[in-house]
Amino acid sequence: MKNQVAQSINKYLANVGVNYIKLHNLHWNVIGKDFKPVHEYLESLYDSFAEVLDEVAELLKMHDQVPAASLKEYLALADIEELGAKEVYSSEVLQIVLADLQLLKAQAEAIRAEAEDDYSVVAMMEDHLANYNKSIWFVKAMLK
Repeated sequence: MKNQVAQSINKYLANVGVNYIKLHNLHWNVIGKDFKPVHEYLESLYDSFAEVLDEVAELLKMHDQVPAASLKEYLALADIEELGAKEVYSSEVLQIVLADLQLLKAQAEAIRAEAEDDYSVVAMMEDHLANYNKSIWFVKAMLK
């Protein structure tokens, strides 16, 4: 694995980690008329991101790289921003989730292109892209 690809994947890992925590925050603090379905959807999202977090870290380890593994490292590397604890209306929650999913999708696309013929990276990013496409579709449909 090229060093630049490893750095990009570590940044992606950091964004996934920050997003994982952020989804919990939104899940706990969502309010509004659509509380129940949004609350439940957020739980399904953070459950899926737990798997992504582990999968990406293990990909780095398989390539003799050291994955970022602390919140401090994640925050230093990530583009996704933390959200302080506060109640957030469901429509705003969905806008926040959509923006973060689109950022992660763009990052996965860039890593996939950057990885060229590193098939384990390419395959993982293609799987992630398929999941982002579906999740983005879901969120957009909920925003209508």
